[in-house]
Amino acid sequence: MPEIDETKKKRHGRRNSKDQKLLSAGSNDEEGAPALARLSNDKQGLDHRLEMMKVRKNMCSTEIREIDNKIGNLNTMRQIVLERLADLEQEETQLEREAMELDNKLEEIQEKIDDAAALATKVAVSQTPALGITPDTDLLVAELPAEDSSFMSESIYQKLPSPKVRRPKTGRRKTNFILHEHLKAGSNIRTVEAHNDTITALDFDVPFGTMVTAALDDTVRVWDLNAGRCMGLLEGHLSSVRCLQVEDNMVATGSLDASVRLWDLNQADYAPPVENHINKYSGSWDEVEDGLAYGGEATPPYNPPASSMKECPVFTLSAHVAEVTALHFRNSTLISGSADKTLRQWDLEKGRCVQTLDVLWAAAQASSTIAPSGSGSDFDQSGLRRPTGRVPDASADFVGALQVFDAALACGTADGMVRLWDLRSGQVSRSLVGHTGPVTCLQFDDVHLVTGSLDRSIRVC
Repeated sequence: MPEIDETKKKRHGRRNSKDQKLLSAGSNDEEGAPALARLSNDKQGLDHRLEMMKVRKNMCSTEIREIDNKIGNLNTMRQIVLERLADLEQEETQLEREAMELDNKLEEIQEKIDDAAALATKVAVSQTPALGITPDTDLLVAELPAEDSSFMSESIYQKLPSPKVRRPKTGRRKTNFILHEHLKAGSNIRTVEAHNDTITALDFDVPFGTMVTAALDDTVRVWDLNAGRCMGLLEGHLSSVRCLQVEDNMVATGSLDASVRLWDLNQADYAPPVENHINKYSGSWDEVEDGLAYGGEATPPYNPPASSMKECPVFTLSAHVAEVTALHFRNSTLISGSADKTLRQWDLEKGRCVQTLDVLWAAAQASSTIAPSGSGSDFDQSGLRRPTGRVPDASADFVGALQVFDAALACGTADGMVRLWDLRSGQVSRSLVGHTGPVTCLQFDDVHLVTGSLDRSIRVC
């Protein structure tokens, strides 16, 4: 009929499809037994698959347990090998100490032999017949001319051995410790009860080598990291040490007494104890993973002999008029920074100051170049830049950090400035502005300069 619209046709079609589904369902019900058998087979198939899933899960669980057992066995073997490696390193250290002692004994014996040979040579020369002096003619010495008797007097004095000069001991061998390379990152290797007051500075040379610490208890201690014991005290400063650096076997310390002292650790009289520096494993493997053979109890305090470091002082550098707060040395050059607002360059071979850099003068030159006096500049009357933003700590060191590399020197000061000096000309080549608080640390390489400040920021230049 032409009056029926399309929507009624669609509804009618849907109604017909439902009717067809009902009819098809009725026809399936009429089939009966075949449909029931098919559903039963499907259910059995699903049940079989579920049982197989359980079997596979049990197999995976068993494999995981076997892997855990293998990991436990491997950890046990790893621990055994670690202990073996620690024993080898300890034995190597002991053998190196014995070899060093033998070298020193050989040097002493060789020195005695050389002295005896020199003395025998002098005696033989003094008793030659050409001079008329023999054991049988001692009574005739008075009859010799004046010049001959004077020569005889000199020859007698030449027979006396010359005073012995302290010869440097054989350099300490550095064992290449590799045990720490196999530890888990963040493992507590060792805890040492070092000082009775706040630690102000520390440095060490190599892993399990030598460490030097300073504190407000007015002591400077040298530590054997291999054994975890104090080797001795560096005594000589009249006040606390604020900065220090270990370079090979040499140690430089800067103190509140305005002096810089240099020490030679090769002259230390210290015999390391024969003991393993790795604690034997006892407990669960979780403890091994957390601290792996090193962590745990702190090393008990040890009082070294008072004479162990008495031969270590080399010389004292005294030119600053205020406390030394920063230093850095490389090869034979040492730079020190002080609260007297100067930087001094030292020649370690001659033990004297070769150049003085005045930070205030450099700051005044920079302020006069940047802005004329009387204008609203960022510099105060002393020439230092006024810090902006956060007020700096009044107790901050004027020279907070410095580093030298060849002829380049970087210095961070309390005004938030980082100045780059050229040691060849003694002039500031560049000033870096950015920090709003005292600069307390810095480090640079061939490309970048990283600085840290009390303004809670780290800047990379």
